[in-house]
This record gives sequence, C-alpha cells and structure tokens, in this order.
Amino acid sequence: MSHVVIDIETLAFPLESFDEAQQKYLLKFAETEEERFETIQKLSLYPTTAQIIAVGMLNPDTNRGKVLFQSDEKIDSFSENESIHYVTGNEKEILTQFWEDILKFDQFITFNGRGFDCPFLMLRSAILEIKPTRNLMPYRYDSAVHCDLLEQLTFYGAFRKFNLDFYCKSFGMESPKSHGITGLDLGGLFQQKRFREIADYCWGDLKATAELFRRWEKYLKF
Repeated sequence: MSHVVIDIETLAFPLESFDEAQQKYLLKFAETEEERFETIQKLSLYPTTAQIIAVGMLNPDTNRGKVLFQSDEKIDSFSENESIHYVTGNEKEILTQFWEDILKFDQFITFNGRGFDCPFLMLRSAILEIKPTRNLMPYRYDSAVHCDLLEQLTFYGAFRKFNLDFYCKSFGMESPKSHGITGLDLGGLFQQKRFREIADYCWGDLKATAELFRRWEKYLKF
C-alpha cells in the first residue's frame, strides 16, 4: 500500500475584500476590539473566508515529497538533498496539481484532516471550479483510506484532543513548532513575500505527522 501525508496552510482574505453585508455578518458578534481581532484571526479557518497558500505531500516510506505553494515567482526545483520538490503557482494551479498527485496513493494520512484539511481542500476546490479527483472524507471509522491521526490518538473522541506540538513532545519527538514559526506568523510571512519559509513550515508539519504515523502504526495499529 502506498501512503502519503498531506497538510495545508491557509490564510484569510483581507476583511476589506468582502462586501459590506459580508463584513457585517462576519463581525456580528464582535462587540469589542478584542473580539473583532479574534474574529478576524479566525477567518483563516474557513474555506469561504480564506485561501490555501501551501499544500504539502510526503511519502512516509521514502521521506520524499512535494510542497505546492503560492509565490510571486515561478519555482520548480528540489531541495539540496532532493527530498523536497518545490512547485509554485496560484491557488487554482496548486490545487489542480494536488488532485493529480493524490491519485497515486492508496492511503492518505493527516493530523486533524477530517476536521480541517480535507473539507477545506474540497470546498476551496469547488469554489475555484476544480473537481476533486477523490473523496477525502470517506467512512470515518476505517483508517485504510484516510488515517486521521487525531482521530486515532483520541480513539475517536474517547480522550481530549491535543495539538500536533503537544503530541510530538509527549512522544519524545521534535516538534515542528520548536523552530519559532507558528500558524499565526503566516500572514506576516506572506506579506513579506517569504514564500519559501511558508513551504518549509508546511514541510515541518509533514515530517512530524509522518513520524507520528510511524509510532501509531508500530504500537497502536491493529
């Protein structure tokens, strides 16, 4: 069976890009400046208010993969050790390429993919008039097609959910967040045109998820 870990990075559209009715709707419950700020921060979480700026894929068997990401320059190159294939394009182009690439794998692996990455990928694609090539939200209780590690490590909700950083530290693994960049930094990096750093941040999440998958597969999979 061929496996691939997938992960996405998203960024909210500017509030000003929405019309007056949409802005009023989005800020309907934000009565204070603090609540307004928090509401705007959360716009990156929804496919109707945010775009995908990077989508990464890593084969946990070979430790090789690809990061498709938005940039203002055309890139189609490999990292020094040739483990990462960097490819740029606009959102529609990187999503179109993703749907071609995902067909090569039998199983895809995510961390909270059912709760975020997969529905986000499918809905953003529909908004951009791209037809998904496969269903990323198959039957929940069968990990053979989609192994969502957050579902597996909580035993489908038996325990509290923790973030990827917490699980990595609990398993004695290096956390991708230990390098100083978090999801909250992506907006600034994008504005500063530091697109490669966004791609590398995505790759860090992929590597951590792949290692977590190996632990689950060795010790918890039946």
